[in-house]
Amino acid sequence: MQGIGHQLGELFLQAVPTVLIILLFYFILRALFFKPLLRVMAERDARTAGAQKAAEAAQAAAAEKARQYQGALKQARGQVYAEQEAARKKLLDERTALVKDARTKAAAEVAVAKERIAGELAAARREVEATVGELSAEIARRILQAPPRPGSPAREAR
Repeated sequence: MQGIGHQLGELFLQAVPTVLIILLFYFILRALFFKPLLRVMAERDARTAGAQKAAEAAQAAAAEKARQYQGALKQARGQVYAEQEAARKKLLDERTALVKDARTKAAAEVAVAKERIAGELAAARREVEATVGELSAEIARRILQAPPRPGSPAREAR
């Protein structure tokens, strides 16, 4: 058993330089390779996260601008519709006023024409009444004149 312990001691003694070299390589690699690599990776992660946050912020800003644009567009459409409705109402009011004015003028012209026709009718009646006696006398005279003789052609009325 002593031989095995001795052999193990020698083995460990021979392994000490290898362990020291491995530890030296570990510290050198850690200082020169792993620390800068980890720092660069951490920086890259930070930049990526920052870029993601900036992209999310830009998306939120774009969504807000789109919402504002939609609101402004809706408001402008409402304003245009209101203006169109006001213009339509104004045109309807103007047309109603023109129709009313035309009806008033037409009614006045009809009233004037009725008065003129009534005057003409009254004048025609007076004229007929004035000539009734004369016409009846003429009709009576022609009827009372000598009747046509038989066999002779009938007299024509003048």
